[in-house]
Amino acid sequence: MTATGAEPTPAELAETEVIAFCQDLIRIDTTNWGEGRSNGEREAAEYCAEVLRRAGVQPEIYESAPGRANVVARIKGTNPDAGALVVHGHLDVVPAQAEDWSVDPFAAEIRDGLIWGRGAVDMKDMDAMILAAVLRMHREGHQPARDIVVAFFADEEDSGNYGAKYMVENHAELFAGATEAVSEVGGFSADIAGTRAYLIQTAEKGLHWMKMIAEGTAGHGSAVQKDNPVVRLAEAVAAIGSYEWPIEYTKTTRALFEQLSELTGIPFNEENPQEILDATGSTAKFLAASLQNTSNPTVLDAGYKHNVVPGQAQALIDTRNLPEQDEKVAAILAELAGEKVRFETMNKEISLEVPFSGTLVEQMVDSLREEDPDAVVLPYMLGGGTDNKHLAALGIAGYGFAPLRLPAELDFTGMFHGVDERVPVDALTFGVRVLYRFLAEQ
Repeated sequence: MTATGAEPTPAELAETEVIAFCQDLIRIDTTNWGEGRSNGEREAAEYCAEVLRRAGVQPEIYESAPGRANVVARIKGTNPDAGALVVHGHLDVVPAQAEDWSVDPFAAEIRDGLIWGRGAVDMKDMDAMILAAVLRMHREGHQPARDIVVAFFADEEDSGNYGAKYMVENHAELFAGATEAVSEVGGFSADIAGTRAYLIQTAEKGLHWMKMIAEGTAGHGSAVQKDNPVVRLAEAVAAIGSYEWPIEYTKTTRALFEQLSELTGIPFNEENPQEILDATGSTAKFLAASLQNTSNPTVLDAGYKHNVVPGQAQALIDTRNLPEQDEKVAAILAELAGEKVRFETMNKEISLEVPFSGTLVEQMVDSLREEDPDAVVLPYMLGGGTDNKHLAALGIAGYGFAPLRLPAELDFTGMFHGVDERVPVDALTFGVRVLYRFLAEQ
């Protein structure tokens, strides 16, 4: 009930429910350890499906393997000829080591005006906003012009083989007629030299996870060993890990830095944009990753006993490449590693880049400015990846738009996969208002 004793409006209900939905979803431990190991995705899928039923739609749950569940529902529009919009989130989260946290990572505690827990930022906040916004549309009797396909996927935090990739390859009919999509890691605010700016994601780097293998001659640890794969691998890892990739600009990053220069008054030095990056505060590291290819060694595996030289050594390399640079990056890595080291692809996904223009972008910008009239809205490239990569195989153009108005002092981008992940309650209520406006314009 409201303070006046009247029944709460659909808008008021949405702002209350988005908090509860976010907490409920965080409390469902959906940890994804990779390599097919996960937890809780079916329970989270059933939760989302039940809320969607309350919103007057008929969701279906699709399991790609026992417990690996995906939810899809279609809200019919008034114009069957208009291209459908996919609004999607993922249900899984990366692991959280409880001993490293100051709170229980799955308790969804509210402290200091923030919801704490694994998934608060990535991305159960957006999942909750989708559910609350769709419920509000139903209560207000609003039918969009275009179809809206609502989807919640498993396995985004690994390969998507049990989630969006599986659904695209096995149930493409569910996305029939869809032309555009919105999901995570965009629409959040950042403090840019004292100005609040919202970053809409219009591009993603490509992903190439590789295993690097060095082979040699096994033997006794006391012998003179000139064919040691551990040494060979270590040299390759050091060469790749220390390689300095040059700064390069795509359409998205050039547009961003030109607008940042105008916003801050700092000249745009293409060869060294550090001064502009520094002006973006805690977002600087996040944006810096979009300016160059990256190749980071992440795992080493060699040997089994102190006095035995093994016959093989392996390392995992996480490479993220700029659009249209897959072959170039692979060639450089091979040269750095040397002839006696070979690569095996573990997972490879495309890069994306879509225009920061058109009706959908205008609707995003308008919905933000309705709630924050002084908003500055900018495009940016994500250094990581989202399930938009898989939907792109169906010709669907994907954007990152999970709107949040954040306090300047919060290192929001540092929360992704970080310890003590948390999201402000008032950012969630702001976000559901914006997302509702955006969906109501469809």
